[in-house]
Amino acid sequence: MTKAGTTLTAPAAPAAAVRLPRRRGIELALIVLAVLLSVYGYCAVGLARTGTVPPGAAGYGAGLGVLALVAHLAVRFRAPYADPLPLPIGVLLNGLGLVLIYRLDLQTPGDRAAPAQLVWSTLGVGLFIMVVLMLRDHRLLQRYSYVCVAAALVLLLLPIFFPAVNGARIWVRIAGFSIQPSEFAKVLLAVFFAAYLAANRNALAYAGRRLWFMQFPTGRVLGPIVTIWLVSVGVLILERDLGTSLLFFGLFVVMLYVATGRTGWIAVGLVLAVLGAVAVGHLEPHVHGRIEDWLHPFASIDAGQGPNQLAQSLFAFAAGGMIGTGLGLGHSILIGFATKSDFILATAGEELGLAGLSAIFLLYGLLVERGYRAGLALREPFGRLLAVGLASIVALQVFVIAGGVTGLIPLTGMAMPFLAQGGSSVVTNWAIVALLIRVSDSARRHYDGRVAP
Repeated sequence: MTKAGTTLTAPAAPAAAVRLPRRRGIELALIVLAVLLSVYGYCAVGLARTGTVPPGAAGYGAGLGVLALVAHLAVRFRAPYADPLPLPIGVLLNGLGLVLIYRLDLQTPGDRAAPAQLVWSTLGVGLFIMVVLMLRDHRLLQRYSYVCVAAALVLLLLPIFFPAVNGARIWVRIAGFSIQPSEFAKVLLAVFFAAYLAANRNALAYAGRRLWFMQFPTGRVLGPIVTIWLVSVGVLILERDLGTSLLFFGLFVVMLYVATGRTGWIAVGLVLAVLGAVAVGHLEPHVHGRIEDWLHPFASIDAGQGPNQLAQSLFAFAAGGMIGTGLGLGHSILIGFATKSDFILATAGEELGLAGLSAIFLLYGLLVERGYRAGLALREPFGRLLAVGLASIVALQVFVIAGGVTGLIPLTGMAMPFLAQGGSSVVTNWAIVALLIRVSDSARRHYDGRVAP
């Protein structure tokens, strides 16, 4: 319509918001596949070792399936927009871990670790369900950041008052019940780092003095978080838990880099890591011995003492070849007691081969990638840093453990996420998956993409 030579047009209709699909059906299908693969592995081990299907196969499959189904219903009810991949990945890795532990139990009749690991897995899934149902918004954690760091420091100090195990004070043992407090502390510290860095990210990135190639924040801003990190790492060094110390250091550097966007922090972190490794390697006999084993893995063979654990691990990987010997048909038990901790990866490498080991690494990589993706999709800094921190915990653990058992770096003695025996580890990893589920639900729920009408 025109009036006085002016054309009037109707206002453009607002762009319609894109409603993202929930994809809970995809998640359920992947969970069913994960449970079936786990049951298949359980039956394959029994057939290889005894020639019959294990009598508990049906119960194992039903138990794992019920746990996974209840977890899926919790996600469907409370986090319907969550990423559909983290939960099936957790179910498959946990199920494969139970299969490998059961396989090792068959060669050590006096040691039955699989039933206990199944109980811990149940507790882990229970914690997953509790976090998904009760934590309505991940931003609530930001209010309790200082409570989290206080609890983390208490947990790190507890093992000092208990006897050492294998030269390290990392366990709390009471009446036959044992936990590793540092496993829970790492999640609490990730929450604190995320909250503090989110509140001070501008001051950390732009305030302070410029020295050489990067901007150093003022001591008033950087001091508190560095102090907390130094205290936590110092306690772990005192307890000789050097693997977790390395994990905390890497987590601190990664989150500081993400918060500031300054690549110089990566260079500073690498330099400090090298200096710290050299110092500890010279001052701590236990660590010095591991470095010597790493530099000369076949020295014990040359000395007529037989292969050490690292040499046996390398032999296991070599024996596995491309497709492996088959579940239950390897000889990784020769590695000794460590086969149920970090060296369980050697069992997977021998019996599943390079193909199976690559699939396991791809699962871990996919879990980490989905965590980073959820963080990048969020606008608010706390959730972004929390997602990156939690995903980085998994990435750093896998790198440190896989690097140790393959001879890339010295051994640290940490537990492979979901795979290795360890109640505290499996419970903590399920908590990490639950928090990633919550963050991804918030990221996709608040998606503001627009499409033309």
